[in-house]
Amino acid sequence: MTVTEQTTTEKTGARTDEAATVITGARERIDALDDRIIGLIQERMAVSAVIQDARLSSGGRRVNLAREMEVLGHYRDALGKPGTSLAMTMLELCRGRI
Repeated sequence: MTVTEQTTTEKTGARTDEAATVITGARERIDALDDRIIGLIQERMAVSAVIQDARLSSGGRRVNLAREMEVLGHYRDALGKPGTSLAMTMLELCRGRI
């Protein structure tokens, strides 16, 4: 095994060059997906800020708890119990400073 092959298999945890190649390609795809997810969350944060500004300027409250419960339920229904934790984190990011 060459030094490059050894480094690749060590980085991936794979025991064969073929598996290391699959893992490397899949990780590149995951990194691209993560970049898209981060971009979508940032977009959601901006839209949420528009909603909050409109609500506050009309005399409403910054946070609509009924709506947040809908979002939590949507994530839970789609992703199971871990979806609730994910939604809580996303809502926290989108609320801004309370």
